[in-house]
Amino acid sequence: MGPLLIDTDPGQDDAVAILLALAAGLDVRAITAVAGNVPVAQAAANARRVCALAGRGDVAVHAGAAGPLLFPLETAEFVCGPDGLAGAELAAAPGEGEAEHGALAIVRHARATPITVCALGPLTNVALALRLAPDIVGRVRVAMMGGAMNLGNMTPAAEFNVYVDPHAAAVVLGAGVPVTLFGLHVTLEAVPDAAEMARLAAGTSGTLRAVHGWMSRPRAGGLGTAGHPLHDPCVVAWLLWPELFELRDCHVHVETGAGPLRGRTTIDWHGRTRQAPNAAVAGRMDARGFYARLIDTLGRLP
Repeated sequence: MGPLLIDTDPGQDDAVAILLALAAGLDVRAITAVAGNVPVAQAAANARRVCALAGRGDVAVHAGAAGPLLFPLETAEFVCGPDGLAGAELAAAPGEGEAEHGALAIVRHARATPITVCALGPLTNVALALRLAPDIVGRVRVAMMGGAMNLGNMTPAAEFNVYVDPHAAAVVLGAGVPVTLFGLHVTLEAVPDAAEMARLAAGTSGTLRAVHGWMSRPRAGGLGTAGHPLHDPCVVAWLLWPELFELRDCHVHVETGAGPLRGRTTIDWHGRTRQAPNAAVAGRMDARGFYARLIDTLGRLP
């Protein structure tokens, strides 16, 4: 599948996505951090903490955009905890990370070789890279967690990642790069059942203990499920096991206004608008198959 770059704002589910990619042996060339669940400095530190947990301190981590293209930053500590990784006592981040800005790292890697960007947070870094270097359009594909076909989790209309920076999402969806989109309408299926939580609890590695801690922490109300869905790992799981997901080519419009529909993704599932598709949208997933393979794969890490 070629080299990957993970653009992320960890966040517990982002952390599990990073761990899954590393456990599966994917060719992760770099991690770029973006402001979202937590401010960008904390996001970059969290990415380094997660890599250290996996025994992969060699993965380059670049801090990127400190805020959305136009709107003020809104973060999600009310869900993720003060440091973004509540539920697991990870060691402090080693090192200082890379000096190169995350958006510039995306440009550099894409110019060197075609890459897949696993976009797990607001799309600010990815949009900046595409605007700074339009020559990379033919060298990048984007697999993103964001949007929703139905209700949102940040507002009734919008999912968090797209809500935080809708202008960046509109840039990426309008750039002409291949996009695969995993929205809340499918990722909310990725909630573990009792047997899967028991498998995590029985794990003896530091990685499985951390994942169980993240998945068993108290959950804020009003988020659509009683358990913790693993939204972001769906992106990596699709790269590994595409048969777990059903996709459909659709046109996706992002509302960029500042009103109550800010960040809404209108997904034309039935092609009613007759606009050309700009994303392959996941519609369903095999959640039980996802967890079986996820837990088996994470068990390879220390």
